[in-house]
Amino acid sequence: MASPSAQTGNLLVVDDNRVNRLLLGRALEQLGHTVTFAEHGRAALDILRQRPVDLVLLDIEMPEMDGYQVLEAVAADPRLRDLPVVMMSSVEEVDSVARCIEMGAEDYLFKPVNAVLLKARVGASLEKKRLRDQQRELLGKFATAEVAEELLTTGLTLGGKHVEATVMFSDIRSFSSLTESRSPAETIELLNSYYTLMFDAIGGHGGVVNQIVGDGLMAIFGAPLPRDDHRERAVHAALDMLDLVDGFNREQALRGGAEIRIGIGIASGPLIAGFTGTQQRVTYTCVGDTVNVAAHLETHTKVLGRPILIDETTRNGLGDTIRVDSVRRVDRAASDVIASDACERRSTSTTTCCARPRTWPGASGRRRAESSPSWPVRP
Repeated sequence: MASPSAQTGNLLVVDDNRVNRLLLGRALEQLGHTVTFAEHGRAALDILRQRPVDLVLLDIEMPEMDGYQVLEAVAADPRLRDLPVVMMSSVEEVDSVARCIEMGAEDYLFKPVNAVLLKARVGASLEKKRLRDQQRELLGKFATAEVAEELLTTGLTLGGKHVEATVMFSDIRSFSSLTESRSPAETIELLNSYYTLMFDAIGGHGGVVNQIVGDGLMAIFGAPLPRDDHRERAVHAALDMLDLVDGFNREQALRGGAEIRIGIGIASGPLIAGFTGTQQRVTYTCVGDTVNVAAHLETHTKVLGRPILIDETTRNGLGDTIRVDSVRRVDRAASDVIASDACERRSTSTTTCCARPRTWPGASGRRRAESSPSWPVRP
């Protein structure tokens, strides 16, 4: 019987020899594990893709699909590559052991399997998996799923790469004045409720919130996971954000709480995305003129009195479900903005804004925040 403190799990035993399967399964069940059986490699992969498994004990010599092929398929599948696999073989060859370890196997057992070694290696493999799962869970609290996955896959390497993506900035209008008459607890609760809604809208369209500063956020669409439709995703996310804020305000009005308004700036184009910081503290972010334009556009939503501004590059990537019209030009000492009229999601009734970048005179060709904004209007 397993000791109360022993690490147990759901195990898959893969062996074409029925006697070996049953005897190994019995030994594992006596240790407190739950055991599932597969008689060949293809059946094992089907099981792995259908149900959760904590550890695989995999025979090498099998018909149809041998253990090496199964191990290769597991390593190539993003959903399975972190699954610990303990190889088993009656052939005591160092080359075979080395090949399996190089292919990603967690450990190796020779047949007939020694009961003491079986317990030790299965227990150690499950403990490593538990620690990896904890690491993934911890990363998920401080980074989005996409960023956490990239960290776990490629490791922590400071640096970046050139990508085509869309950047969004958003913040709450007049947030400082909202907080003046509220307690710290009420202020934090308001922010938590707000971010719950915004994260759902952004994440629901494949965006990554990579920065939160007070009541403002920055999100990326198209990095670290490339997406061809990142521009349209960002605008639809912005429209959903407005819908959710409207719903939030209705709830707040019923209970006498603070109602909020937000401004959103969106720009698309080339940027550098990656991990920046030190070996002790890092963040996933992006830099470049596209980021600057998005930040400027978010600021200019206050000037134009419209909730969303997008640049022309974003506008050119929108499908037929969104309509964009022009409005007027706004001049400011720091930058010029050419406003435009109405970007509309035809299937909804929300209001937004969009913008066209241009080269700022004297800026050596660098793109600045001149724009022709638009917004979705109610049909």
